[in-house]
Amino acid sequence: MSEKMLKFVGIGQQTPPKRSIEKRSKDFNEIYGEFINNKAKEQSSRCSQCGVPFCQVHCPLHNNIPDWLKLTAEGRLQDAYELSQSTNNMPEVCGRICPQDRLCEGNCVIEQSGHGTVTIGSVEKYITDTAWEKGWVKPIKVKKQKNQSVGIIGAGPAGLACAEELRKSGYQITIYDRYDRPGGLLIYGIPNFKLEKFVVERRTKLLKDSGIKFIQNFEVGKDASLQDLREKHDAILIATGVYKARNVDVEGNNLKNIFPAMDFLTASNRKGLGDKVKLFDDGTLNSENKKVVVVGGGDTAMDCVRTAIRQKAASVKCLYRRDKENMPGSAREVSNAIEEGVEFLWLSSPNKFLGSSKVEAVEVQKMKLGDPDFTGRRKPIIIENSNYKLESDMVIKALGFDPEDLPKLFNSENLVVSKWGTIKIDLHTMETNLKGVFAAGDIVRGASLVVWAIRDGRDAAAQIEKHLNSIQSKKEVAA
Repeated sequence: MSEKMLKFVGIGQQTPPKRSIEKRSKDFNEIYGEFINNKAKEQSSRCSQCGVPFCQVHCPLHNNIPDWLKLTAEGRLQDAYELSQSTNNMPEVCGRICPQDRLCEGNCVIEQSGHGTVTIGSVEKYITDTAWEKGWVKPIKVKKQKNQSVGIIGAGPAGLACAEELRKSGYQITIYDRYDRPGGLLIYGIPNFKLEKFVVERRTKLLKDSGIKFIQNFEVGKDASLQDLREKHDAILIATGVYKARNVDVEGNNLKNIFPAMDFLTASNRKGLGDKVKLFDDGTLNSENKKVVVVGGGDTAMDCVRTAIRQKAASVKCLYRRDKENMPGSAREVSNAIEEGVEFLWLSSPNKFLGSSKVEAVEVQKMKLGDPDFTGRRKPIIIENSNYKLESDMVIKALGFDPEDLPKLFNSENLVVSKWGTIKIDLHTMETNLKGVFAAGDIVRGASLVVWAIRDGRDAAAQIEKHLNSIQSKKEVAA
């Protein structure tokens, strides 16, 4: 083994420096600096090169992490990039927004042994950003064009990953998306301080330069039915994601100034992209000088509270019905939010929203944790007579997302969905009950991580290619 590795005993864990709290809380730039080459090599050299690499096992994409860490430690950055991108269509995105503390880094052997994890995400980001800077990232060069075409509904991470993989095989790809820019959640859901938009834009430009066609502002069911697209293409992938906000079913829910998280985040992201956003400009979806309460404990809630801080809210409080240890979001994001001035009210849940026409306060009820439920997490239980009022003139609901009614939306009532409203697929082939129509990403598994959407998109591409090869073989036999 290279003498450049296994240095975790003598070299401590180190992440790229964060910008100061005072500076970063006033703008939407990414909060972490870049590793310099020496530091990236140094952190990579801490890898213990495990026989069973748990970092790789716990990565949804099964990235070859120990191998590209070794290449980085040896200064072979282009080789490290080639290996990284061979299993991941967006390593520069995953390096920025994956909850590494729950995935690769959280399962690092030297982390478990008390030496502090290798900072895998930061190295991954450094490798790919260097690759873009050096011009190593190039459009796909198709060796042999195929006359079969695939229509992909949704330009989020699952759709983009599938499109790229199928284009490598020479298929004609068209992506249909309801928004005016490709990227889905990456563009309109995730704030700039976690993922600057040029990162997504250069990736989608690369796909366009690779011959993938994008049709924006296109709504299936309105501009064309699902059946219309089936007749136009040899296969279809549905990768729309899930965007319908879960509601807080309490009294006063219909008061003004109570908003779904995506409305709030989309307005902020559009403003950052230079769009005219009427509801932001008139103050409706702008939290400046407002007492903001965010309900929820996942990564979307963290995006909301940290966005409100940057919009100069008068105060930002987060209500979560369990304790800090049981929050579903990244512990790293919670820590960043606390540093930036967010106040967390653990074991707290809204009982009702108070006000005449618009929200003026939230009646909060305190909770305690009982026995574990079917998920294994301790169930929150209301503490009787514990209610108190919390002043608020803006409430943001960040309780997760459910799928839209796609059969109705697509004018395709025969498309089968599960009891949760997600699209039902054959788990082996990823095909729906409609021949030649496949589905992947959150619209199948429910709201999840970007890295899982990329994995699903790659898996769907493999299954679609099998399907198309079967069709082609039958044509050739018939001829």
